[in-house]
Amino acid sequence: MVRKQKKRWTMGKKIVMFVIAILTAFIIFNIPMLEKVIYPYPNRAIIENYAKQYGVDPLFVISVIREESKFLSHSESNKGAKGLMQLMPSTAQSIAESLGDKTYSEGDLLNPEKNIQYGTWYLASLQKVFANNTTLVTAAYNGGRGHVQEWIDDDLIDPKNIHIQDIPFKETRDYVGRVLKSYDKYTKLYSK
Repeated sequence: MVRKQKKRWTMGKKIVMFVIAILTAFIIFNIPMLEKVIYPYPNRAIIENYAKQYGVDPLFVISVIREESKFLSHSESNKGAKGLMQLMPSTAQSIAESLGDKTYSEGDLLNPEKNIQYGTWYLASLQKVFANNTTLVTAAYNGGRGHVQEWIDDDLIDPKNIHIQDIPFKETRDYVGRVLKSYDKYTKLYSK
């Protein structure tokens, strides 16, 4: 009886070691494939459509989505931001008016296509205001366009030589770091 248990234990250890060896080899030789599990690209066609329409890098859009909602289309923040790109209803209403969308309702924020359209349009508008500076655009998306402009006007940040650690709001500073890290990963994994 003891011999059988010992034999099973030895066989079990061999199987576990074999599985670990296979997984290790897979990880070593297929790191991009593994990273694509961690950095997926859901809603790709929708993102690429609106990114092209509004002149925004689609990989930047997916990076914002990843950090805003972790791809959960029905997510809602404690401040009331909704959907994949975590848009505030008041911001979305303003975007709808700018786009001439008379059919918009707040419930549309939970619709991935409408949320991505509006969020991408908003990123494009921030790119125009902040001269395509990705760091400033990301900070404005999180901390507000007015705050970022105030930081520039008060010489708290230099738009020509911005460092993430100079961003006054910790939440925004951390957010910008996460989005830019994701953007770098997405660029490496999905650039053609």
